[in-house]
Amino acid sequence: MTGMGCTDPENLEDLCRLIPYSPLLLLSSPLPHAGLGHSAELAFAVEPSDDVAVPGQPVVLGCRVEGTPPVRVTWRKNGVELPESTHSTVLANGSLMIRHFLPEQGGSPSDEGDYECVAQNRFGLVVSRKARIQAASKLELQVHPSTCDDETDTGTLPGAELVADRGPHRRYTLLPKGVLQITGLQAEDSGVFHCVASNIASVRVSHGARLTVSGSGSGAYKEPTILVGPENLTLTVHQTAVLECVATGNPRPIVSWSRLDGRPIGVEGIQVLGTGNLIISDVTVQHSGVYVCAANRPGTRVRRTAQGRLVVQAPAEFVQHPQSISRPAGTTAMFTCQAQGEPPPHVTWLKNGQVLGPGGHVRLKNNNSTLTISGIGPEDEAIYQCVAENSAGSSQASARLTVLWAEGLPGPPLNVQAVSVSSTEVRVSWTEPLVNTKEIIGYVLHIRKAADPPELEYQEAVSKSTFQHLVSDLEPSTAYSFYIKAYTPRGASSASAPTLASTLGEAPAPPPLSVRVLGSSTLQLLWEPWPRLAQHEGGFKLFYRPASKTSFTGPILLPGTVSSYNLSQLDPTAVYEVKLLAYNQHGEGNATVRFVSLRGASERTALSPPCDCRKEEATSQTSTTGIVIGIHIGVTCIIFCVLFLLFGQRGRVLLCKDVENQLSPPQGPRSQRDPGVLGLNGAGWGELGQLGRDEKRVDVKELEQLFPRAAAVGQPDPKPTPRPTAPALCEETQLSVLPLQRCGVLEEMALEAKAPCAGPPAAPPAQDGDPGLLSEGPAAQPAHSGP
Repeated sequence: MTGMGCTDPENLEDLCRLIPYSPLLLLSSPLPHAGLGHSAELAFAVEPSDDVAVPGQPVVLGCRVEGTPPVRVTWRKNGVELPESTHSTVLANGSLMIRHFLPEQGGSPSDEGDYECVAQNRFGLVVSRKARIQAASKLELQVHPSTCDDETDTGTLPGAELVADRGPHRRYTLLPKGVLQITGLQAEDSGVFHCVASNIASVRVSHGARLTVSGSGSGAYKEPTILVGPENLTLTVHQTAVLECVATGNPRPIVSWSRLDGRPIGVEGIQVLGTGNLIISDVTVQHSGVYVCAANRPGTRVRRTAQGRLVVQAPAEFVQHPQSISRPAGTTAMFTCQAQGEPPPHVTWLKNGQVLGPGGHVRLKNNNSTLTISGIGPEDEAIYQCVAENSAGSSQASARLTVLWAEGLPGPPLNVQAVSVSSTEVRVSWTEPLVNTKEIIGYVLHIRKAADPPELEYQEAVSKSTFQHLVSDLEPSTAYSFYIKAYTPRGASSASAPTLASTLGEAPAPPPLSVRVLGSSTLQLLWEPWPRLAQHEGGFKLFYRPASKTSFTGPILLPGTVSSYNLSQLDPTAVYEVKLLAYNQHGEGNATVRFVSLRGASERTALSPPCDCRKEEATSQTSTTGIVIGIHIGVTCIIFCVLFLLFGQRGRVLLCKDVENQLSPPQGPRSQRDPGVLGLNGAGWGELGQLGRDEKRVDVKELEQLFPRAAAVGQPDPKPTPRPTAPALCEETQLSVLPLQRCGVLEEMALEAKAPCAGPPAAPPAQDGDPGLLSEGPAAQPAHSGP
């Protein structure tokens, strides 16, 4: 898909361009709003639409209204009612006819502008959508086609329309910019071409341009070049977008399209016009984006690109219409409408054709999509319209509010007055209604600050025999709004006329004050700001003095919006008294007093060296590292202690069994025993004897200290040397301290050492010979005899 230009590719001034204009729909094209939500009593069946008018020609703007007769129809231009005259007339069906449309010309009167159709009957008034009417402008050709010679099989000529003597052809493509693209050039395509541009106001014909086709083209290489790229377009949904891309080169470049955001273009409603122009039919908001046209040289990565942005707008349309409602008097009415569009529409509410803003008992919420009317009365009965508007168009929907009244309800209370009694109290008085007062069961007083929205209102009930009420707990120097209703078993009366009253003023309370020492001679005073003081000609007064002096320095006047103040150049050795008070037009309030000493700060400053921030930062980091390491070491120690206790307990049990095995005598008769078998920790008697010969024998006293012995039960021990007894709980620590090389153990000690683990101790045998050695005579008995 390529095209060969007749002019310099870099000079697009040779293209035939048209001054932008809007197409004219004959006279006017009223657009019925199918499915439009509206009140049955009055609504539009046809509304006017945007149009382009021919200067000097008649224009008709359509409007048709349905509703309960009689219905009166008028028109507004730019928000102002349009008077009937010979120049503009309202037809019988509600349409507006302008006999001779006048364009804008200097300061002369003009018919261009925004028009609205207005309909009214006894239920209310409605306004149609705005219709913008513009005058068609006369065309001017900015660029005329130029003569060129073409030796290739494809070429482009600027043009808006082929003249009648040549007629359209399948190989001819006319682009919206005014470019005529011819594919498959033939000799018969040679000739003179004219660009013809037309609209409803004028027709323009360009100069002639001759195209000469001179045989086959040369084979010289030419870089891919985009002669005409896509332009930025802003369209409305359902229109057709034409994105142009005319490329040339030798060999013929391949034209492709893509989106800059990487999303697929799709295939539905997509087609190619000519040799590379992209057409998107019935565009939607999803088609918005940046489109890239690429001209690639076949078989290579050589390419040229151009891009254009497509913006698709959607006129405002309703997804939820307001509904007509009926509500009893004194209750709350709510209307809701939701609109969508691109760009997002702005919502405005109208009451009987007049813009309705928030205030009083009217509230707008959720970006104006919700209208709430509290305490409705007869004056609120009307037709309410929701108007949604954006740059692509506007739409409106209407609904009616009907206020229900019960028979025999009393009228509103009369002569409501409010008088301030104090800074926190207001007395409200009134008189009873004129009619239907017998069934009144009480009154309700409605109270709110005058500056607050209606939803912050609160009520207080009053007895039916009381015609005044003292409202307390109010704020000083504040304006309040009051109104009252009378209640009967069948409902409430309408609200009385509201009245305003302001509470009396009073001197402000003492402000909360805190003092911070910033240095040896500076204090910072802190308190909460009181913006209301400025509203009542007030502020703060600050005094200070050394406690040893009688006079204060000050007052220092500060506005009510200030919340801090620094006192500097103070005596570092003195104690200061600081006093802060608030004042307004009613006088001065009580002061807040603080005493503060700078002596400690000055001493700390003298003792402390100047701050070395880098050093302190490094020390802080080192201290933090040391703390972390210390914590890790402590946790590690705790873990090792727990493991030591667990495995130590297990070791004690094993050692107990080991001692039992080592200290137990061998089984069998004594005569069969090897004298060198019995020993401790693997040391037999022979070894012990050798040890005794080579080294010093183990002292008996040392053994007695390690293994204390107790006297035999039932008889005293005549010998001075006590007999060792085994520990009660297998004292492994006592056994473990015995050196293996210097351990000589008596057999009876071994028997007793076994007792705590194996059972009760055996009777002590008779001692013979050296008290430090175990005798191997008949007196020595084993703990267990063999079989």
